[in-house]
Amino acid sequence: MNTIWALAKVVVLEMVRRKDFYVLFILTVLLTATAGSVNLFNDRSIVRYLKEICLLLIWACGLVIAITCTARQIPAERESRTIFPLLAKPVTRGQFLLGKFFGCWLATGLALLLFYIFFGLVSASRDHEWPVLNYLQAAWLHWLMLGIVVAFTLLGSIVFAAPSSNGTICFVSAAGILVLGRHLNKVALSLAEPLQSLLYAFYFALPHLELFDARGLIIHGSELIRWDMIALATLYAAAYAAFFLFAAWLVFRRRPLN
Repeated sequence: MNTIWALAKVVVLEMVRRKDFYVLFILTVLLTATAGSVNLFNDRSIVRYLKEICLLLIWACGLVIAITCTARQIPAERESRTIFPLLAKPVTRGQFLLGKFFGCWLATGLALLLFYIFFGLVSASRDHEWPVLNYLQAAWLHWLMLGIVVAFTLLGSIVFAAPSSNGTICFVSAAGILVLGRHLNKVALSLAEPLQSLLYAFYFALPHLELFDARGLIIHGSELIRWDMIALATLYAAAYAAFFLFAAWLVFRRRPLN
C-alpha cells in the first residue's frame, strides 16, 4: 500500500506543477464570476441559466483534466525510461497501475474541490444560501464518474501508444455516452432483429456516466438524492473502474515495455 501511495503522490505533484489545471481554472473563474455578477431585471431564471453554463464548463474541465492527466502517465514513463527502474524494484505492474489510477483520481478530485468551492462561494453571494449537502452529493457523484473515466483512459494508454489519440478517443467516448447513452435503448426499439438485441446488449454494457450528473441539485435546488442511491452509485462506479483496471492489468502484464 505504501508503494501505491508513493506512486500516487508523484502523480498529484506532477499535476500541481503543470499549467493545464491553472488555465482551465482561470477560465472557469472568469465564467463563474460573470454568472455571479449578472442579474438582469432581477430575473432569477437568468442566474440559473448562467449557473448551468458554469457547471457545464466544470464538467468539461473535469473531463479534460482527468483524461489528459491519465493519458500521458504510462507513455511519459516509457519515453523518459523511468518505468524500467520502477519495475526493476519490488513494484509489480498491478501496483504501478493502481498508483497511477489513484494519483490521477486524487488529482482530479482536488481540482474538482477547488472548482466547486469557488462556484459555491460565487453562487452564495448571489443567492444568499449555500446548500452544502447538495454540493456534496453533486461533487461526489461527479468524482465517481471521473473515476470510471480515469480507469478507462488508463486502459487506453496501454492499448494506444500516443497520448493524443488515446485522449481524443476517451474524450469522444465519454462525451458520447453522456449525451447519447441514455437514448440508445429508445433507438433500439426502432431497429429490427438482430440489431435490436445487439444495441440493447451494448446499452446495458455501457458505463452510464449520465447517471452521475446531479447538476440539477445545484441549479434548481432539487431535493437531496437518497443516500442509499448514492451508495449504489458508488458501488456501480467502483465495479466499472475495477473492470477497466483489471483489463488494463491483463493487457499490461503481457505488453513489452519498450
